[in-house]
Amino acid sequence: MPEYTTLSRTTGVAVLALVAVACAAGLTDALRRRRVRTRGRARGHLEATPRHTPHGVPVIPRQRRTGPHAEAVRLTPAERDAFAVLVRRFSEGD
Repeated sequence: MPEYTTLSRTTGVAVLALVAVACAAGLTDALRRRRVRTRGRARGHLEATPRHTPHGVPVIPRQRRTGPHAEAVRLTPAERDAFAVLVRRFSEGD
């Protein structure tokens, strides 16, 4: 077997093994956190458990329901008329 195929196979196997170990470690950590959280609830230690989503999987934080405050600028009647003219020009396509 040529050397380049042996090297690529060895590299591929090593990468797959590292991915499998990383996945196993992540799964073990997630299961351990879930088990610790459910044990705390059963014993009545709600304050000692970390706050996560109800289903136990960490997710992106929820969006704020209110956005930033809208800015408002009071225009004089002359400025309103000028703005109306500008809007008409843009809508006509000139």
